[in-house]
Amino acid sequence: MCGIMGYVGHRNVVSMLVDGLRRLEYRGYDSAGIAYFEEGEIEVKRSVGKLSSLEEILPPLPPDSPSGIGHTRWATHGKPSEENAHPHRSGSLVLVHNGIIENYISLKKGLLEEGHEFVSDTDTEVVVHLIDSIYQRGGSLETAVKNALVQMHGSYAICVLSEKDPERMIAVRSGCPLVIGLGKDECFVASDIPAFLSHTREVVYLEDGEIALLSAKGLEVLDFKGARLSKESQKISWNPVMAEKGGYRHFLQKEIHEQPRAIVDTIRGRVAQEEGEVILGAAEINEAVVKRCKRVVLVGCGTSWHAALVGKFLLEEIAGLPVEVDIASEFRYRDPHLSSEDLVIGISQSGETADTLAAIREAKSKNTPTLSICNVVGSSISRETDTVFYTHAGPEISVASTKAFTTQLTALTLLAIHLGRRRAVLSKEKAQEMIHHLILLPKQIEEILRHEARIEDIAKRYFRYRDFLYLARGLLYPVALEGALKLKEISYIHAEGYPAGEMKHGPIALIDENMPVVILATKDKVYGKVISNVMEVKARGGMIISFAEEGDTDLASISDEIFFIPKVSPSLSPILMTIPLQMLAYHISVTRGTDVDQPRNLAKSVTVE
Repeated sequence: MCGIMGYVGHRNVVSMLVDGLRRLEYRGYDSAGIAYFEEGEIEVKRSVGKLSSLEEILPPLPPDSPSGIGHTRWATHGKPSEENAHPHRSGSLVLVHNGIIENYISLKKGLLEEGHEFVSDTDTEVVVHLIDSIYQRGGSLETAVKNALVQMHGSYAICVLSEKDPERMIAVRSGCPLVIGLGKDECFVASDIPAFLSHTREVVYLEDGEIALLSAKGLEVLDFKGARLSKESQKISWNPVMAEKGGYRHFLQKEIHEQPRAIVDTIRGRVAQEEGEVILGAAEINEAVVKRCKRVVLVGCGTSWHAALVGKFLLEEIAGLPVEVDIASEFRYRDPHLSSEDLVIGISQSGETADTLAAIREAKSKNTPTLSICNVVGSSISRETDTVFYTHAGPEISVASTKAFTTQLTALTLLAIHLGRRRAVLSKEKAQEMIHHLILLPKQIEEILRHEARIEDIAKRYFRYRDFLYLARGLLYPVALEGALKLKEISYIHAEGYPAGEMKHGPIALIDENMPVVILATKDKVYGKVISNVMEVKARGGMIISFAEEGDTDLASISDEIFFIPKVSPSLSPILMTIPLQMLAYHISVTRGTDVDQPRNLAKSVTVE
């Protein structure tokens, strides 16, 4: 995944590009570069590392330029280096690219035979040489781009400039996200909305197979055959301040603290407590689909897969439906048996996760109904599923996901209640009770957040350990997986999540005085078994960090550290339990001095396989 930024208009182009790339740096940060016009010629500046390295080599007084493009890279082809950084050049053209060109080797061979010379290891440089090869034969840049697209196989978003036409740029989408921002006498193009959100809220989403011609005069959109398309713009409701740190030390900390608001926004307008009903509105599932549905298949990657695991418990218990959970990257490669009696639900924060999108397409190819749980309006997955449930978490800038996860769990809870009522397996009284507890949830999260200093104290005592084990049972087992993932993502500490009942089947061999064990427990039907697991850890010298319900004196008496969460309905305990685990990972990472918002080797969403 990489970040693309382009601008054409009356403002200082270099400043606009740098500002946009700074807001996209979560998409990749192993190199960065920009291209702009200076005295009629395109000047390219590139550097290895984060955007700050690029800024050091930019001119102190940036020249006036009618247009420009920029890029922040997460390496897929070729190691991080200045040569492999974007933009890439051929002849009078420069180009930036996000995605993968699958047939770049064969294309490159043909271009080498024509006499083209390459200086990088990237598939991107092949694209700009291919377009330039066609462009040199005559005709417009628009025609050259269209003819090049016919030869390219893969998923990509590109943006290209020509020295022969500095007042205009061309952008193309095929499988990777690209969105246009419209201002007065200016146009923006970017991989994600925050890049230009402080300048305009009027956007046009490019669909796969569309070409955008951008100039200060406005926007034209074509299909790959050159036919003009009519596109309507949309107004984005996100406040530009939502994409800034808002006084917090890191975006991750800010996003942890935004969870009460995000959950309120996800619930708002979707519950009728007196009637015991969840109203999905635009996310309503077709009645015929509900009636014939005999199985739900949940697919996701990473944190979204953990949400799906919780969703399995919720949908089976509340809606009475059998549920399977698949890692999206494996789903289509095992030829899944699907039918019209199934419902495939794809979960993705960005709505652009390549593997989840592929899983949705696999389901659709087998005429299976699809639904997505997604945070980004107009994203690929949201457009390709039959129905979409938007989580309304707002922009999530930090690479490690926080509010996206808890709003996904909120959405799955609402969906389970909705299906339970429609299938007549959930009583009105029980639904009323669950909705009541759901409405109280944001206040309970605020209460947990008020005790952040307690989590910080725990983090300062345990940040030097190299291995952690997270144990839980039932609904909380996926939360143990998520807590361990957060710790390893941002602190680089090895951490494993395990079902507590499986501890004796291997992990117990690792437990000693150097292995902190994180226990998640509420007083449910397996509470006594969790206590037994804790005693087994203690007997082997392990340190116990417990997260439990208020008033749990039993677990407190045998734990080295304990943090209490408010008492809550069992089905909502995963949401509450997630919050202190996020804070623990955050404060351990801060104490260790790692890059919290942009951990090494990771990118915000994986838009290629």
